[in-house]
Parts: sequence; C-alpha cells; structure tokens
Amino acid sequence: MKIALVHDYLAQDGGAEKVLWSLHQIWPEAPIFVLFHDEKKLDQFKKDQIKESFLKNFPFVNSRYQWYLPLMPIATEKHDLKNFDVVISSTSLFAKGVITSPNTLHISYCHTPPRFLWSDTHKYLDDFRYNFFIKLFSPNFIHRLRIWDKMSADRVDDFIANSFTVAKRIQKYYRREAEIINPPVETEQFKISPILGNYYLAGGRLVPYKKFDLIVKVFNRLGTPLKIFGDGPELKHLKKIAKTNIEFLGRINEEQKAELMSKSLAFIHPQMEDFGITAIESMAAGRPVIAYGVGGAQETVIDGETGILIKNQTWENLFDTILNFHPENWDSGKIRAHAEKFDEKIFKEKIKKFIEDKYEEFKKGLVQDKLL
Repeated sequence: MKIALVHDYLAQDGGAEKVLWSLHQIWPEAPIFVLFHDEKKLDQFKKDQIKESFLKNFPFVNSRYQWYLPLMPIATEKHDLKNFDVVISSTSLFAKGVITSPNTLHISYCHTPPRFLWSDTHKYLDDFRYNFFIKLFSPNFIHRLRIWDKMSADRVDDFIANSFTVAKRIQKYYRREAEIINPPVETEQFKISPILGNYYLAGGRLVPYKKFDLIVKVFNRLGTPLKIFGDGPELKHLKKIAKTNIEFLGRINEEQKAELMSKSLAFIHPQMEDFGITAIESMAAGRPVIAYGVGGAQETVIDGETGILIKNQTWENLFDTILNFHPENWDSGKIRAHAEKFDEKIFKEKIKKFIEDKYEEFKKGLVQDKLL
C-alpha cells in the first residue's frame, strides 16, 4: 500500500500539524505534499519528504501566505498523486481538493470546513485586524471559492472528523457522513505537580476567535496573576490593553508548556473550538479547565469533574466563575485519567485500522470493476 500525505501548508505549529506528525509516524515513508513549508517554524519533518507546490517560489509566502489565497485551489490540484494507492489529506482549508486517479483511495481528515467560507463568513469579513486580506476580495470571489470547496469535497472517498462538532459541519455544508476520530494528544509529556503556583494559564495561537481579549478584560478586573503563552496577530493588541498582573510568555516549547500547565490553578479556555487540544493537555497535567461550554469543550470537559463549562461567552460570566473557583477542590488524578482517553496511541490505533479497513473495501471494489 503506497501512501501519500497531503496537508494544507506548514507555516504554524498547531493541532492540525500534530495530526500530520502522528500520521507521519505511522507511515514514515509517505511523502508529504503541501502548498509551502516554513522550515524555521516547523523543522521536525525531513526536508526530502516534503513536496511543495509552485507557491514556494512566491515572495513572502511564509509570512504573508494569505495574499495567495486565490492561487491555493489550483496549486492544490497540481499535486501529482497518480502513483499512490492511498492519499490521506489533513485539512481545514483546501487539501481535500487534490485530484486522484480512479484507482486511488482518498481519505480526508477534516479539522473543519474552511471557517471563512462557511460557519464564520460574516464574522471573518468584519474582522479587520486578523483578516484584512479577505476585505481585498469581492463577495463574488468568496462565493466562487465556496463553490470550489463544495466541489472539492465530492472528490473525497471517506471523511474523518476530529469531533462531533466538525462532523455536523461536514454534514451541513458537504452533505457527507464522517467517521469521528479525535486528534492525538501526547498525554505522557504531562505530569501532575505536587505543588501549585499562584497563577491561571491561557494560551495558543493569539487570534481573535480564541477570545484572549475577553480573558484579559476579566483578569484586569480580578488583579489575579495570569500567564498567556503563544504568538499571533493579536499579541500587540493584547499587550496594549493588559495590566501588569498579566504576563505574556511568547512561544514556548513543549517542556515549558507541560510545567506551566501542571502548576497552574486552572486553564482558561473561553473560545469555541472544533476540538481543543490545549484543554486536553491541561487535563493531562491534572489541572481543570474553565471553558465555554460549546463545540469541542462539550465533548472533552466533564462539567464539575474535569473542569467548569460556562454558559455564556461574556466577561461577566467568566469573571463570576473564576471569582468563585476553588483550585484545591479538584481531583488531579481523576482529571488526568479522563485526558488519557485522548492519548496519541489511541489515535494511531484507530486511524491505522480505519485506513487499512477502507483500503481493503476499496480493493474489492476495484476487483469487481475489472471482472465486470
């Protein structure tokens, strides 16, 4: 079984890239097709295995890749995958739009249908700081991209969704069923600390939809220590509005993150996520999560046992929850045991079996076609 992996692009280290890394570990010989690869940010993949599109030759593609959104569909279609038995695409954008031969099985691990085309179109168009590039495109162009995206979903033989939340979107926008396999979390990297610090923790990609401004607003009023890790377009704005009790740590490594999580009073997670790997990581460190009770958090956080699910995405609701939070009342062992259900080993076992089973079914269909 000759396998190829396809990913949208390698320009940031997030949950989608963790999935790709796990797929790479299962099938280490499989080449990885991407639109472009920023080696400075992601150097764990072997350079000779990465197959970049023509976009790699464009200026500023690593730092201003949003400029090239109009070219991404055609660049995706130009990936040459004719010599593979199975193509596995990992996508929240256009990678599922690759063109494969009739003898190739295409399975797409979908992190979400593109937010700016479907679930959050109007919000993205209104968001000047993060999505200025979209304002440069006419509504007609967005409409054309949406048509292409729907058409590209028809090229997929089988969908895998990372959560029930995403599976519902796939059904809504693509009218396709999806198997649900939660993304991998390296729970073994996280340990329970016998001593807690005096701070709350938040972090990830600092982008508007993750609502870090709401967290800052709350802790400005509380005066309680808060540490925020990560980088992104919101960093400058958040620093401007934050008071001195809030510390911005920037990009940190996995060891630093594990230690921060294990000693935090709780992890603050007020955004609507498709799944939410950082919330699982906090629980793997034995610390509860205070999360907005929609989307992936509903599937991963047990209200009252491994964290608290807030009903409203408002600073008032979050403020009241933290004000009445008692960090000493949580069972760290029980919280960690729940997180282990999402361990990377389980992901690898499930997805390997799914791919192999689907390929056996696919081969039988090819044999029947030849007999006819």
